[in-house]
Amino acid sequence: MKLLLKFFLSIFLALPMVSLGQDVQVLSEGLDFRGAIGSSQRKTVLLQNTSNQAKTYILKSLRGSVGSSQKVRVCIGEQCFDPRRDLAKINLKLQPGEILTDLYLEFETGIVETRGSFDLLFVNIENLRDNFIVEAKYEVEAEVANDFFHKDIQISEIYPNPSNRVAQLDYEIINPKSKAKISINSFIGNPIAEYELDPTRSSLVINVADFQPGVYFYTLFVDNKNVVTKKLQVKK
Repeated sequence: MKLLLKFFLSIFLALPMVSLGQDVQVLSEGLDFRGAIGSSQRKTVLLQNTSNQAKTYILKSLRGSVGSSQKVRVCIGEQCFDPRRDLAKINLKLQPGEILTDLYLEFETGIVETRGSFDLLFVNIENLRDNFIVEAKYEVEAEVANDFFHKDIQISEIYPNPSNRVAQLDYEIINPKSKAKISINSFIGNPIAEYELDPTRSSLVINVADFQPGVYFYTLFVDNKNVVTKKLQVKK
């Protein structure tokens, strides 16, 4: 009888885990990394604990196609981890109703043209059936003329970069009904500034003289959707 119970238990544990009542919602839509060989991108992952209980989740697995020359990093605030080696170190604590904003996913495109997808499976340490998945896909090209590609807007990268006084980007809003903005965050994710792109203008000038020296991230949003995030370096 004991052997029979162990047999059925082993089968049960081997079954894929399915969330019966998902308490954490992934507010970010599927993350899309698109860039040239050798480039790196960073995107914010927004999570919300919709339950009335505090929850702690750990990263159980990285699944999908990630090449040997590509790198995925999971960043919680200032700490970044390799999900292929640091599973035990990646844990998220969410209070009841909390929206987590300091979780980031970094992706280095590697050295060959390719495309694929991967996802990160997080599980509740107290109930493995309470889980959620962060999905991502990527496309690596030999050369990308403009990483800020969107059907409703044409936009350049910020220049000069690094910058010590003013930084500028040029743009053209193709669809006048679209609302576009640039959001600037510190390296640890704190909001610094936000600029709506005026459809009647063709450039945005940002005064960075009052910024502390260091690395920042600027993100293009179109109709409140994260299109791409890139680095801005400020120096004195």
